[in-house]
Formats: sequence, C-alpha cells, structure tokens
Amino acid sequence: METVGAYEAKTHLPKLLERVIKGERITITKHGVPVAVLQPPQSILRTEPKQVIAELREFRRKHRLDGLSLRDMIEEGRR
Repeated sequence: METVGAYEAKTHLPKLLERVIKGERITITKHGVPVAVLQPPQSILRTEPKQVIAELREFRRKHRLDGLSLRDMIEEGRR
C-alpha cells in the first residue's frame, strides 16, 4: 500500500482515484500520521459466484416464511 501526503492527495486526487479504481489502496498521511485510506468500495471487489450462492442458501435456511405467502405480505404492506 502506497502512502501519500494530504497536500499531494489533494493536488493529484483524480490520478489517485484512477489507481484506486484499478484495485490499489493508498494511505493518506498528515505530517506523517495516517489519517485516511483510499480503497475500492466492497461492492466493486469481485466475489466468487460460488461464495455468493452459498451465502444465499445459508440466509434462506435461517429465514423462513413459516406459511406466509408473498402475496399475503404484499397485501399486509398495503393496509
């Protein structure tokens, strides 16, 4: 992870953001003390489809409708 000073970050922010889009993490310092980290948001980081499917199955296993239908829930929300 690269480190840049606050002044340099302010001056070259567009270039730094382009690097972050490509997956780099950049620490911003003020007087040598880290104060922020530029990194891609979690939504941009690619997750393996198998992991997503496993997480969805686990969620469905833990959260059941217990006899409620989707139509009943929609109608309940309209009242």
